[in-house]
Amino acid sequence: MLKKLLSAGLVAAGMLAVAAPAGAQDVTLKLHQLLPLKAAIPDKFINPWIERVQTQSGGRIKVEHYPSMQLGGKPPELAQQVTDGAVDIIWTVMGYTPGRFPRAEAFELPFMVATAEETSVAFQKYADKHMQNDFPGMQVLAVHTHGPGLIHSKAPVSSLEDLKGMKLRGPTRVITGMLEQLGAVAIGMPVPAVPEAVSKGVIDGAVIPWEVTLPLKMAELVGNHTGFEGDRGLYTATFLFAMNKARYDALPDDLKKVIDDNSGVEAARLAGRAMDEVDKIGMAKAQQAGNTIITLDAAETARWKEAATPVVDGWIAEMDGKGMDGAGMVMDARDLVAAETK
Repeated sequence: MLKKLLSAGLVAAGMLAVAAPAGAQDVTLKLHQLLPLKAAIPDKFINPWIERVQTQSGGRIKVEHYPSMQLGGKPPELAQQVTDGAVDIIWTVMGYTPGRFPRAEAFELPFMVATAEETSVAFQKYADKHMQNDFPGMQVLAVHTHGPGLIHSKAPVSSLEDLKGMKLRGPTRVITGMLEQLGAVAIGMPVPAVPEAVSKGVIDGAVIPWEVTLPLKMAELVGNHTGFEGDRGLYTATFLFAMNKARYDALPDDLKKVIDDNSGVEAARLAGRAMDEVDKIGMAKAQQAGNTIITLDAAETARWKEAATPVVDGWIAEMDGKGMDGAGMVMDARDLVAAETK
């Protein structure tokens, strides 16, 4: 009798062992992005995000992280790669695909940005309101921004006049347009191309946040860094962290919940916080190098804001011409940032 009970128990246990994996679907997701692993977002946002998702799924979700465009293509192709399902998740710069995310550009306008954390939360709330239809084929995990963008240049920029004729890299069409309006010669290029362009004299400097100066070694390439008085920086860029929609839809409900629990405002907050943390390190690195850090006073900052006003007006008119409420989007963006900075 004991033999029969043991035998039955072993058979039942065997059946459970076979049945469990069938019910517990395992998923491997390929995540593709343009930055090296030691950059702020991969190191302090994407990798911790991967760890949380893998842990909270009980190991049923595995995320393979491919940095520095290791799966091929160029940074502007990332949005299409995830839409087509060539990869499962991407992190990218929205402005690398001009015209694809026009509503996001409200946050790239001059002197919109506060800290990265505050602005990222505001941007996520803005996207939830204004950009619901802007991501066909994607499940948005988070949108965010970097912190206040500065001018990093070989020659010092202490006034608006110093900018005239200076060749500066800009990341997106709105920001290159702003630089042109302010008197610079703006050259658009993805951020990985900046060090070589500076070294070869193709550009005289770049507009980037402090955190990006670290992987680019900008403190070694230029000697001057110019920021602005007050709680708003010159500009920011917008970023997208997204999953292929069909891949997301195919997940069982419990794994969708894991993804959902690591999406939205709190994910945007963490991405922004990562940027802010490394901004401090980037600034300290420039100080240690003995570089000149310039903060334009309130009067000079006001001159730059006035000079940049046509960029805002032009963007509003352009959006109105496309049937969007340009002024309303700018007002919402400003109000949302202001609400986060109280």
